[in-house]
Amino acid sequence: MDATGNGPERRGRKARRTREALARCALDLVIERGLRGVTVEEIAQAADVDRRTFSRYFSSKEAAVLDVVRGDGNRINRALRARPSVEPPLTAYRRAVLDWLDDPAAEPWHLRPRVFDLLAMAEAEPTLYAAYHHIRVDAQEESVAILAQRLGVDPRADLRPAVAVAAGAGALLAAQAAWIRGGRPAALPEFVVQAFDALSVNLREYPQVHGGAEHH
Repeated sequence: MDATGNGPERRGRKARRTREALARCALDLVIERGLRGVTVEEIAQAADVDRRTFSRYFSSKEAAVLDVVRGDGNRINRALRARPSVEPPLTAYRRAVLDWLDDPAAEPWHLRPRVFDLLAMAEAEPTLYAAYHHIRVDAQEESVAILAQRLGVDPRADLRPAVAVAAGAGALLAAQAAWIRGGRPAALPEFVVQAFDALSVNLREYPQVHGGAEHH
């Protein structure tokens, strides 16, 4: 036993440093070479650890590459919990996303080095996109639970929390796609506002025309 009583704390710090080193090396190598051009063994070697150590922290190279964005869902949900209880669910989710992008305690997500390049790559790499989708789904499930608690409802019986999160997360995803296509890393907040504003438009006001006939 450590005489100072802080042995577990030191081990925890070492584990965090190892995880961060693996994630950083994975991101650097994949951005440089592409996902298919990098192996798990090369990531481990770059971080000065062995393959077994890599496997203790990550299930795949995709998981390691995306570790840089994994905590962002948690930050959105912390912001969501902090929103005033009087706000409607979708309004609370929208403002939580904007609070996350403007968090003074952290570097803006969309301006972090290589995040733009990483998400642009995810759009073109099916396995990377699938892993990123899984991260988003985990965060959204927590968002549903937070909104259900705010409303005092059971999310299995009341669809309002799930619908609000699905709409808000869809708006964020659309904003992100437009952001990547636009090629302006600093512009993500603008696209987020545009996407959420689009949710307030009653789309049923626009006629749908099929084969010359208007359907209502």
